[in-house]
Amino acid sequence: MAYNHGKAERKWKLWKEKEEKILRDSGVSEDMIEAIRLYDRQAFNSDRRYYERVQETGTYLDTVAASTDQAEPKTVQDFWDRIENQELYHVLITVDRLTLQIVLMKIQGYSTHEIARYLKITEKSELET
Repeated sequence: MAYNHGKAERKWKLWKEKEEKILRDSGVSEDMIEAIRLYDRQAFNSDRRYYERVQETGTYLDTVAASTDQAEPKTVQDFWDRIENQELYHVLITVDRLTLQIVLMKIQGYSTHEIARYLKITEKSELET
């Protein structure tokens, strides 16, 4: 969510008015109240600059992350299309379809037990491939 300067300014002014009323009721001099106001204003401006920059950075990083995200391969064909290493490609081209399916499911984060159950094979046979 973007930093909203107007909203933050209104919130700060309301807080400041309440604080100054309490200070006046407590007998604090106007010079002291003015000094506190100036200090608080400097702190508000510093915070504002920080939050505006943080938001810009966050937005940039979110944009970059979204543009570089690659979808996880969902099929063996997607898996083939994403292989960039020629040596790996030549090794994998010699294995059977079941082994490729197991590799794909491992990439997708399935456990050995889940893969064996899904492919209707024993866990031991899945570990041997």
